Amino acid sequence: MRPPRKKVNFRPGDKVEVSSNEEGFFGLYVVRYDTLLEDDESKPLTLTVFPRELRPKPPRIATSSSFALYQRVDAFDNDGWWVGEITGKVDIDRYYVYFSTTHEEIVYPASAIRVHQEWINGQWIRSN
Repeated sequence: MRPPRKKVNFRPGDKVEVSSNEEGFFGLYVVRYDTLLEDDESKPLTLTVFPRELRPKPPRIATSSSFALYQRVDAFDNDGWWVGEITGKVDIDRYYVYFSTTHEEIVYPASAIRVHQEWINGQWIRSN
């Protein structure tokens, strides 16, 4: 039997991420847009989502000084965090990240990469 989910009460202004299972967006958590605007550029973009698609913003995890080969990470690109895997190091501050959903390998600066974490039963679990 599955343990009950821990209820999280979000308040206006809380920083959250939104998951999407739409085709082309699987594995993506979109950040709350602070600067992205509606198509007419009149106001910040607003999305309506189901509560199950929300999770709190993950805590920052300090890395020793570099990411490990094949480490599961999130890379920030196109206004969201995409789940990928470190496949190589370009230089002291840039890494190759492979995305299995698109079969792409892209170079990112370390500042655009974070340790991947899963939101499970109301708590953050660091990915192996």
